[in-house]
Amino acid sequence: MSRSEIRELTPPPDVREQGGVEVLRVFVVERSLSVALQRAFDDPGVWGMLLADVARQVARIYGRESEFDEASALERIRAAIESGLEPGGDGDPRH
Repeated sequence: MSRSEIRELTPPPDVREQGGVEVLRVFVVERSLSVALQRAFDDPGVWGMLLADVARQVARIYGRESEFDEASALERIRAAIESGLEPGGDGDPRH
């Protein structure tokens, strides 16, 4: 990928049809995360539900497209999240 190339995902069909609010955008830049987000919810616990749903969807993709089955992919994701949330963990993305 060239230095100035940006590869973006297309919004899902329901968003194109009904509209929506983008609350999280994540890019990988030179092997680091670059994150843009807005608070979006009154209760921060909703972010936990959002992230759990994303984790489940990622595990499904790995279950379909890799040597991992969905359950083992989800367990690896869960372990990485827990490790990243530990004090001193590597859970601080670049902004």
